[in-house]
Amino acid sequence: MIVVTNKIKTKPGFAEKMAPAFTRPGALQKMKGFVKVEVLIRKNVTEHDELNVNTYWESAEDFSAWKNSDAFKEAHKRPEPSSEETPKESPILGSEIIIAEVAAVLEATLQS
Repeated sequence: MIVVTNKIKTKPGFAEKMAPAFTRPGALQKMKGFVKVEVLIRKNVTEHDELNVNTYWESAEDFSAWKNSDAFKEAHKRPEPSSEETPKESPILGSEIIIAEVAAVLEATLQS
């Protein structure tokens, strides 16, 4: 299993507004090999907000298929420059993608 983390820096005040967008039901849930997505908001920074969007995949190939899919492109598209929509200034200051293999896991045991 792999975890793909998208570390997203935003302007202050935007992390909580943006977080729900990453967990809306949609095509991601139907992708082969998709396990789950979790969104973390980093608490120990003050100069910006930081979201860590972790997606869990059965394999790197499954993630690659998502990244190259039409559904991915649709989920990440921006308005066309010729669009009638007024372009909005992005609150995103930068992002970094980190891909890691899950090497070990410890889960809680049931307490009686």
